[in-house]
Amino acid sequence: MEASRYPDGSITYPGHPYGPGGREPVGTVDLSEYGAEVVTWTTSTATPPGVREPNTIAIVEFDVDGEPVRAIGQVTTEDVEIGDEVRPVYCPELRDPEAGIREPASQEWDGFRFEPIE
Repeated sequence: MEASRYPDGSITYPGHPYGPGGREPVGTVDLSEYGAEVVTWTTSTATPPGVREPNTIAIVEFDVDGEPVRAIGQVTTEDVEIGDEVRPVYCPELRDPEAGIREPASQEWDGFRFEPIE
């Protein structure tokens, strides 16, 4: 879960070729090493082909050395509330590669979900 750090100190996820100040990244930050707080969440019951149903997703905010970094992603459970602490966990398949119209080998299917920290 790699974010980009820019010369002005800002961090974005996902990374971009140019940051908020119009400058190229100077480094990366592995967000999977940090916990985050749920800012808001929702549960979708009408998901795209191959995506689990229901599918709870959240916007979370990491604090990386005082710099806020937001990300959106699936949550491992439906039992989530605003303010909950979560951590990113690797998932080899966020959706079923055989369920869509794209050739399965044409893209990556892995990524991260957010798991509540107890």
